[in-house]
Amino acid sequence: MVQHNKGLTNSFKYLIIIIGISIAVFPYIYMVLQSFAPWNEVDRKIVPTILTLRSYNWLLVGSKIAQAKPWLRALINSVIVTTSSTFLMVFSAAIVGYALSKLEFRGRNTIYNFILFQMFYPAIILLVPTFLIVKSLGIYNTYLGMIIPKAMSIWAIFMYTNFFRSVPQEVIDAARVDGASELRIIFRIALPMSRSITMVVALFLFMERWQELLWDMIVVKDYGLMTLNVLIATMKGPYAVYPGPMYAASVLLTFPILILFLVFSKDFAKGIKLVFK
Repeated sequence: MVQHNKGLTNSFKYLIIIIGISIAVFPYIYMVLQSFAPWNEVDRKIVPTILTLRSYNWLLVGSKIAQAKPWLRALINSVIVTTSSTFLMVFSAAIVGYALSKLEFRGRNTIYNFILFQMFYPAIILLVPTFLIVKSLGIYNTYLGMIIPKAMSIWAIFMYTNFFRSVPQEVIDAARVDGASELRIIFRIALPMSRSITMVVALFLFMERWQELLWDMIVVKDYGLMTLNVLIATMKGPYAVYPGPMYAASVLLTFPILILFLVFSKDFAKGIKLVFK
Protein backbone atom coordinates (compact mmCIF):
# COMPACT_ATOMS: atom_id res chain seq x y z
CA MET A 1 0.00 0.00 0.00
CA VAL A 2 2.82 2.35 0.91
CA GLN A 3 4.64 1.60 -2.35
CA HIS A 4 1.42 2.16 -4.30
CA ASN A 5 0.90 5.59 -2.69
CA LYS A 6 4.55 6.46 -3.32
CA GLY A 7 4.14 5.47 -6.97
CA LEU A 8 1.07 7.70 -7.32
CA THR A 9 2.93 10.59 -5.69
CA ASN A 10 5.88 10.22 -8.07
CA SER A 11 3.52 9.97 -11.05
CA PHE A 12 1.78 13.15 -9.93
CA LYS A 13 5.13 14.94 -9.60
CA TYR A 14 6.21 13.87 -13.08
CA LEU A 15 2.86 14.97 -14.48
CA ILE A 16 3.25 18.42 -12.92
CA ILE A 17 6.82 18.68 -14.28
CA ILE A 18 5.71 17.65 -17.79
CA ILE A 19 2.86 20.16 -17.73
CA GLY A 20 5.18 22.92 -16.52
CA ILE A 21 7.82 22.18 -19.17
CA SER A 22 5.15 22.00 -21.88
CA ILE A 23 3.75 25.40 -20.90
CA ALA A 24 7.26 26.91 -20.91
CA VAL A 25 8.37 25.38 -24.22
CA PHE A 26 5.13 25.64 -26.22
CA PRO A 27 5.46 29.38 -27.11
CA TYR A 28 8.87 28.73 -28.68
CA ILE A 29 7.65 25.72 -30.64
CA TYR A 30 4.61 27.69 -31.77
CA MET A 31 6.82 30.62 -32.84
CA VAL A 32 9.06 28.38 -34.96
CA LEU A 33 6.13 26.58 -36.59
CA GLN A 34 4.38 29.86 -37.43
CA SER A 35 7.56 31.27 -38.95
CA PHE A 36 7.51 28.41 -41.50
CA ALA A 37 3.74 28.43 -42.02
CA PRO A 38 1.99 29.66 -45.19
CA TRP A 39 0.58 33.14 -44.60
CA ASN A 40 -3.01 31.98 -44.85
CA GLU A 41 -2.38 29.54 -41.97
CA VAL A 42 -0.41 31.82 -39.61
CA ASP A 43 -2.17 31.97 -36.22
CA ARG A 44 -4.94 29.77 -37.62
CA LYS A 45 -3.30 26.36 -37.32
CA ILE A 46 -0.87 25.29 -34.63
CA VAL A 47 0.86 22.85 -36.99
CA PRO A 48 0.92 24.12 -40.60
CA THR A 49 -0.03 21.75 -43.40
CA ILE A 50 3.17 22.63 -45.29
CA LEU A 51 6.41 24.41 -44.44
CA THR A 52 7.57 27.44 -46.40
CA LEU A 53 10.42 29.95 -46.24
CA ARG A 54 8.25 32.82 -47.50
CA SER A 55 8.38 34.73 -44.21
CA TYR A 56 12.17 34.52 -44.10
CA ASN A 57 12.31 35.52 -47.76
CA TRP A 58 10.36 38.67 -46.92
CA LEU A 59 12.85 39.51 -44.20
CA LEU A 60 15.98 38.96 -46.27
CA VAL A 61 14.88 39.78 -49.83
CA GLY A 62 11.66 41.80 -49.61
CA SER A 63 8.85 41.79 -52.15
CA LYS A 64 6.80 44.06 -54.41
CA ILE A 65 4.65 45.02 -51.41
CA ALA A 66 7.33 45.53 -48.79
CA GLN A 67 10.90 46.66 -49.22
CA ALA A 68 13.47 44.44 -47.57
CA LYS A 69 14.83 45.79 -44.32
CA PRO A 70 18.43 45.16 -43.25
CA TRP A 71 17.67 42.13 -41.09
CA LEU A 72 21.05 40.47 -41.47
CA ARG A 73 22.72 43.80 -40.75
CA ALA A 74 20.50 44.21 -37.69
CA LEU A 75 21.50 40.75 -36.48
CA ILE A 76 25.18 41.68 -36.90
CA ASN A 77 24.52 44.95 -35.05
CA SER A 78 22.99 43.02 -32.17
CA VAL A 79 26.03 40.74 -31.99
CA ILE A 80 28.48 43.68 -32.08
CA VAL A 81 26.63 45.76 -29.49
CA THR A 82 25.83 42.88 -27.15
CA THR A 83 29.29 41.30 -27.28
CA SER A 84 31.07 44.62 -26.74
CA SER A 85 28.79 45.66 -23.88
CA THR A 86 29.05 42.26 -22.19
CA PHE A 87 32.85 42.26 -22.39
CA LEU A 88 33.06 45.78 -20.93
CA MET A 89 30.60 44.93 -18.15
CA VAL A 90 32.50 41.79 -17.14
CA PHE A 91 35.87 43.55 -17.41
CA SER A 92 34.81 46.57 -15.33
CA ALA A 93 32.93 44.44 -12.80
CA ALA A 94 35.96 42.20 -12.22
CA ILE A 95 38.25 45.17 -11.56
CA VAL A 96 35.78 47.06 -9.35
CA GLY A 97 34.76 43.89 -7.52
CA TYR A 98 38.39 43.03 -6.78
CA ALA A 99 39.08 46.57 -5.55
CA LEU A 100 36.07 46.55 -3.22
CA SER A 101 36.94 43.14 -1.78
CA LYS A 102 40.74 43.06 -1.63
CA LEU A 103 42.03 46.65 -1.54
CA GLU A 104 41.99 48.87 1.53
CA PHE A 105 41.05 52.49 0.80
CA ARG A 106 38.95 55.22 2.37
CA GLY A 107 35.29 55.13 1.41
CA ARG A 108 35.27 51.50 0.32
CA ASN A 109 32.23 50.58 2.44
CA THR A 110 30.41 53.74 1.33
CA ILE A 111 30.93 52.83 -2.33
CA TYR A 112 29.76 49.27 -1.71
CA ASN A 113 26.63 50.50 0.09
CA PHE A 114 25.96 52.88 -2.78
CA ILE A 115 26.19 49.95 -5.20
CA LEU A 116 23.65 48.04 -3.11
CA PHE A 117 21.38 51.09 -3.21
CA GLN A 118 21.75 51.35 -7.00
CA MET A 119 20.57 47.75 -7.40
CA PHE A 120 17.15 48.81 -6.09
CA TYR A 121 17.14 52.18 -7.88
CA PRO A 122 14.79 52.38 -10.93
CA ALA A 123 17.16 52.74 -13.86
CA ILE A 124 14.54 54.40 -16.06
CA ILE A 125 14.90 57.59 -13.98
CA LEU A 126 18.40 58.01 -15.46
CA LEU A 127 17.19 57.49 -19.03
CA VAL A 128 16.83 61.18 -19.95
CA PRO A 129 20.08 62.38 -18.28
CA THR A 130 21.99 59.54 -19.97
CA PHE A 131 20.49 60.45 -23.34
CA LEU A 132 21.46 64.12 -22.91
CA ILE A 133 25.02 63.10 -22.03
CA VAL A 134 25.21 60.89 -25.12
CA LYS A 135 23.96 63.78 -27.29
CA SER A 136 26.48 66.20 -25.79
CA LEU A 137 29.34 63.74 -26.39
CA GLY A 138 28.40 63.44 -30.04
CA ILE A 139 27.84 59.70 -29.99
CA TYR A 140 24.09 59.77 -30.67
CA ASN A 141 23.11 57.39 -33.49
CA THR A 142 26.38 55.46 -33.25
CA TYR A 143 27.56 52.10 -31.93
CA LEU A 144 29.27 53.88 -29.05
CA GLY A 145 25.97 55.46 -28.07
CA MET A 146 24.54 51.98 -27.57
CA ILE A 147 27.64 50.42 -25.99
CA ILE A 148 29.19 52.96 -23.61
CA PRO A 149 26.12 53.63 -21.39
CA LYS A 150 25.75 49.85 -20.98
CA ALA A 151 29.44 49.22 -20.22
CA MET A 152 29.01 48.71 -16.47
CA SER A 153 26.67 46.49 -14.48
CA ILE A 154 25.95 47.12 -10.79
CA TRP A 155 24.72 43.54 -10.41
CA ALA A 156 27.94 42.12 -11.89
CA ILE A 157 30.04 44.26 -9.53
CA PHE A 158 28.02 42.94 -6.60
CA MET A 159 28.53 39.34 -7.73
CA TYR A 160 32.29 39.70 -8.21
CA THR A 161 32.74 41.58 -4.94
CA ASN A 162 31.12 38.81 -2.95
CA PHE A 163 33.00 36.09 -4.82
CA PHE A 164 36.43 37.69 -4.41
CA ARG A 165 35.77 38.07 -0.69
CA SER A 166 35.76 34.27 -0.54
CA VAL A 167 39.22 34.05 -2.14
CA PRO A 168 41.81 33.39 0.61
CA GLN A 169 43.73 36.54 1.42
CA GLU A 170 46.89 34.44 1.77
CA VAL A 171 46.83 33.75 -1.98
CA ILE A 172 46.68 37.46 -2.78
CA ASP A 173 49.38 38.35 -0.25
CA ALA A 174 51.71 35.66 -1.62
CA ALA A 175 51.32 37.08 -5.14
CA ARG A 176 52.09 40.58 -3.87
CA VAL A 177 55.22 39.33 -2.11
CA ASP A 178 56.35 37.81 -5.43
CA GLY A 179 56.07 41.27 -6.98
CA ALA A 180 52.83 40.83 -8.94
CA SER A 181 50.86 44.00 -9.65
CA GLU A 182 47.20 44.22 -8.73
CA LEU A 183 46.14 43.95 -12.39
CA ARG A 184 48.32 40.87 -12.81
CA ILE A 185 46.73 39.34 -9.71
CA ILE A 186 43.25 40.04 -11.12
CA PHE A 187 43.86 38.50 -14.53
CA ARG A 188 46.31 35.72 -13.61
CA ILE A 189 44.89 34.61 -10.24
CA ALA A 190 41.50 36.05 -9.35
CA LEU A 191 39.71 35.69 -12.70
CA PRO A 192 40.92 32.12 -13.41
CA MET A 193 39.60 31.16 -9.96
CA SER A 194 36.26 32.77 -10.80
CA ARG A 195 35.69 30.98 -14.13
CA SER A 196 32.34 29.49 -13.08
CA ILE A 197 30.95 32.73 -11.66
CA THR A 198 32.27 34.62 -14.69
CA MET A 199 30.36 32.27 -16.97
CA VAL A 200 27.12 32.90 -15.08
CA VAL A 201 27.65 36.67 -15.01
CA ALA A 202 28.61 36.82 -18.69
CA LEU A 203 25.63 34.72 -19.83
CA PHE A 204 23.13 36.70 -17.78
CA LEU A 205 24.59 40.01 -18.96
CA PHE A 206 24.65 38.84 -22.58
CA MET A 207 21.02 37.73 -22.46
CA GLU A 208 19.94 40.92 -20.72
CA ARG A 209 21.77 43.14 -23.22
CA TRP A 210 20.57 41.07 -26.18
CA GLN A 211 16.98 41.75 -25.17
CA GLU A 212 17.51 45.50 -24.66
CA LEU A 213 14.95 47.54 -26.60
CA LEU A 214 14.15 50.92 -25.04
CA TRP A 215 17.65 52.40 -24.96
CA ASP A 216 18.64 51.17 -28.42
CA MET A 217 15.39 52.51 -29.84
CA ILE A 218 15.98 55.95 -28.33
CA VAL A 219 19.66 56.37 -29.20
CA VAL A 220 19.62 55.12 -32.82
CA LYS A 221 17.51 56.27 -35.76
CA ASP A 222 19.26 54.83 -38.85
CA TYR A 223 18.14 51.41 -40.07
CA GLY A 224 21.76 50.46 -40.75
CA LEU A 225 22.60 50.79 -37.05
CA MET A 226 19.47 49.32 -35.52
CA THR A 227 19.66 46.10 -33.53
CA LEU A 228 17.33 43.22 -34.31
CA ASN A 229 15.12 44.05 -31.33
CA VAL A 230 14.55 47.59 -32.55
CA LEU A 231 13.93 46.48 -36.12
CA ILE A 232 11.28 44.01 -34.97
CA ALA A 233 9.62 46.74 -32.89
CA THR A 234 9.45 49.02 -35.94
CA MET A 235 7.76 46.45 -38.21
CA LYS A 236 4.67 48.14 -39.66
CA GLY A 237 2.59 48.24 -42.82
CA PRO A 238 2.41 44.91 -44.71
CA TYR A 239 4.45 43.23 -41.98
CA ALA A 240 1.68 43.90 -39.46
CA VAL A 241 -0.94 42.48 -41.85
CA TYR A 242 1.03 39.26 -42.30
CA PRO A 243 2.48 38.20 -38.94
CA GLY A 244 4.58 35.42 -40.47
CA PRO A 245 7.64 37.68 -40.87
CA MET A 246 7.20 38.77 -37.26
CA TYR A 247 7.55 35.17 -36.12
CA ALA A 248 10.53 34.65 -38.43
CA ALA A 249 12.26 37.74 -37.02
CA SER A 250 11.59 36.50 -33.49
CA VAL A 251 13.20 33.15 -34.35
CA LEU A 252 16.29 34.98 -35.62
CA LEU A 253 16.38 36.93 -32.35
CA THR A 254 16.01 33.84 -30.15
CA PHE A 255 18.32 31.47 -32.00
CA PRO A 256 21.72 32.92 -30.89
CA ILE A 257 20.66 32.87 -27.23
CA LEU A 258 19.59 29.23 -27.53
CA ILE A 259 22.88 28.21 -29.16
CA LEU A 260 24.89 30.11 -26.56
CA PHE A 261 23.04 28.44 -23.70
CA LEU A 262 23.42 24.94 -25.17
CA VAL A 263 27.16 25.42 -25.73
CA PHE A 264 27.83 26.70 -22.20
CA SER A 265 25.10 24.84 -20.32
CA LYS A 266 27.54 22.77 -18.22
CA ASP A 267 29.57 25.80 -17.14
CA PHE A 268 26.33 27.66 -16.48
CA ALA A 269 25.05 24.89 -14.22
CA LYS A 270 28.35 24.81 -12.27
CA GLY A 271 28.23 28.56 -11.81
CA ILE A 272 24.64 28.52 -10.59
CA LYS A 273 25.55 25.88 -7.98
CA LEU A 274 28.45 28.05 -6.88
CA VAL A 275 26.26 31.15 -6.58
CA PHE A 276 23.66 29.41 -4.42
CA LYS A 277 26.13 27.27 -2.48
